[in-house]
This record gives sequence, structure tokens and C-alpha cells, in this order.
Amino acid sequence: MVPTAEGARARAVMHPFRGHPAYLTCHVKLAGYTEGMIFKERILSGTIKRACDTFPAVVLTGPRQSGKTTLCRRLFESSHRLVSLEDPDVRLRARADPRAFLDQYPPPVIIDEIQYCTELLSYVKTRIDQDRRPGQWILTGSQNFVLMESVTQSLAGRAAVLTLLPFSIAERCGNARVGRDMAAWLREPVAPEPLPEPTTAEEMILRGFYPEIASMPAVDRQLWCGSYITTYLERDIRTLTAVGDLSQFERFLVACATRTGQILNLSELARDIGVSVPTAKRWLSLLETGHQIYLLYPYFRNIGKRIIKSPKIYFTDPALSSYLLGLHDGEVLRSAPYFGNLFETMVVCDFLKRFLHFGLRPSMYYLRSRDGLEVDLVIDLASRLHLFEIKGAATITDRHAVSLKRLTDELQSQVQSAGIISCTPESFRVTGKIMNYAWTDVLVS
Repeated sequence: MVPTAEGARARAVMHPFRGHPAYLTCHVKLAGYTEGMIFKERILSGTIKRACDTFPAVVLTGPRQSGKTTLCRRLFESSHRLVSLEDPDVRLRARADPRAFLDQYPPPVIIDEIQYCTELLSYVKTRIDQDRRPGQWILTGSQNFVLMESVTQSLAGRAAVLTLLPFSIAERCGNARVGRDMAAWLREPVAPEPLPEPTTAEEMILRGFYPEIASMPAVDRQLWCGSYITTYLERDIRTLTAVGDLSQFERFLVACATRTGQILNLSELARDIGVSVPTAKRWLSLLETGHQIYLLYPYFRNIGKRIIKSPKIYFTDPALSSYLLGLHDGEVLRSAPYFGNLFETMVVCDFLKRFLHFGLRPSMYYLRSRDGLEVDLVIDLASRLHLFEIKGAATITDRHAVSLKRLTDELQSQVQSAGIISCTPESFRVTGKIMNYAWTDVLVS
């Protein structure tokens, strides 16, 4: 497959931010692979290649603009043909005559935006059963709540299902090639190399991790975020579910953003928006399965009845949540009451990517007991616990480690490590076995 200038222009025209000159130029480069463009490696690349050695099909899901199509083009441009079902004419042909469509685009093939024509999956299943050679079918889709039900019904046992979220911090810093999975990271949390270029937590939060906005300083952040949210509401939410009042759903998005990094009280959330609890629960499910939010559930093993049972809610990208909160300047963000929660959101979601981009199921929790013990992040690996507090402060003292110390003493041999991740300029030991890790030391590799 050879990208053409015509194809690049066509994709740029369909782009939701086509009114902005900088965006037109940037998106043409991404879609058409123009010479000299900067492509950041993705950790998931290795996972996809391993899956293609075993499974006939690979299903790649993730939010819009997380880089699924670009990554697939990069990995398979010399071996697979690409067809996008986002094109209405192509989609019409696929629905009208699925067999003829698959005859026209035989494997090895990338079928992009498969959620627009999930009925194709039954026909793909038949073709896979006739020829089970690995790596022949690459299927991508962003609307996970429609796609996954069809994949489960049609491709169970035939497809590896992987998730591509926006950049991790390591990917954004250009360290994907040395990116470590969670087990490797826990063995040696402090990175062997410093950040490749000076940056701040404020800049990371405001620009976020979607490839275009994160790697192209010329892109207007407010325009990008506003356009993304509008596109998400119009193309995903209105198309796929019965949300009659999009303005009310947008208020729901803002209400979720104000709660990022906090324990979710669904009744309070529904009351603030003026909807029923079942409606709020359904909308929350749409955001979760569409990869816009992540729900972190409490750890409960051997803790007894003291645990708080509600999940914590996190926006998967801090640029969108900070935009919804009206935070557009680094100095304002640093002094805002939301900074701590947004910093925690960035760190927790980076840990989430460290699991998903290696094809692993996240074993992440939080712990908050009724008698005051609180730990922001609990990682359970091989039946051993790793406890982390996440603090947006630049000064860390013994008092920040009180809950970690009490829980480490209480759980004893179950805890393998405990630490604080913070905005301090360097890492150091706080007390006993409890370390403080500067985020710039531990999240860049």
C-alpha cells in the first residue's frame, strides 16, 4: 500500500479540525506519511506483532485519534491493504454485498473503523475458518461499546483484542523502544535516563497525550479539545445511543471532569445533572467502554468490611479533563484546587497504559478504609502488593507516608514495595522502606 497525495487530502477533508490551517497541514502529514514527519514509536507495536504470529485476526480498539490507523499503516504498509469503513460509499458497499466486498479486499487486509459495519464480522469469521493463517486480518475500531459485542459473538478464539490509548509518558518522550512492562518497572522504578527534554507536569496535563496535540506544538489546544468533544458527542454518542439532549450529556462530561481522581458517588452525580441514577449509570458506561474514562475499583482482599466500595473515576486523558474544567494556563493550573487530582489522573492512566500496551489485563486498585487509611494505587502482581500514594506537591515529608506506613505494617508480607510519586525534583527515601519517586524519574521508561 502506497499512500497518495489524493488520499491524504481526502482524509484531511474528513478531519473534524479541518478549519484550522495548522491542523490541515499536520493531518495531511500523519495520513500521507510525508517525508520528514516525526513518528513516535508505540509500545503496542511489539504486542501487535506477537499477536499476528498466533492469531488469524487482531482487533485494535481505542478512543478516536489515539493513533490506531497511523500505527497499523506503519506496521503493515508493505504487507496489508487498507480499507476504511468511515467512507460512506465504502460502507454502503460492505453492507449491500459483504461477500463481494471481502472478495474485493482479500487478506492480508486492514479494515479500519469496523464498528460502522459490524455485520461484516460474521463473514470474516467464515473466511478465517477457511484459512487460519495468522496475521491476515487487522480490524480497528474506536466505538468499543458496539464493536466488542460483535467481536465476542463472531471472532471468539480467532482474534486477539488489544487496546491503544493515547501516548504514555514514555512514548511521548520518545522512549517506547525501552518501555518496560509493569513487572520490569517494579523491579527498577527509577529510570536509567532522565527526561530527554525539559518538561513540566503542568505542560503534560494541559497538552495531554493524544498524538496530534501532544507532539505538535503548533496545534491550538483549545480548538483541538473543543473539536474532539464535539466530534465525540455528535459521531459516537448521538449515533450509537438514545441521548436526546446532547447539551445535558456535555454537562455530564463536565461533572465527570470535576470528579476525576475522586471516589465516584453516582447518586450525587445524577442529582447534580438532573438525571436519574440509571441514566447516569448508562452514560458512565458509554464513557468507560468508549475509553474516555477509567474506573479504578477498590482492593478488598483481607481488608474486611472496612473498605469503601465505590470506584474512583479518571479521565483517560488530562488534556480533555483540564479543558472541561476551564484550565488553559500552566500557572493557573498549578494553583488550582484540581491540580492534585489531575496529576493523579495522569499518573494512574500512565500505569494503565503500562498494562494495556503490553497486552496485559490491569491489576490496579485503590484502597480507602473507613478508619482513615488511604492509598491511591495498589498494584497486585504475583500475589504481592505494591502501594503508591500520588501527590502533586513539590515537597514531601514523613506525614505524606502515614497511610503507607500503617498499611505496610498491617499487611506485612503481602506488601513488596511502597512509595510516593510526586512533583519533587528528585527521588529519595522518605522513611524506612518507603521511597519518594519524582515522576520525571519513574514514568519516562
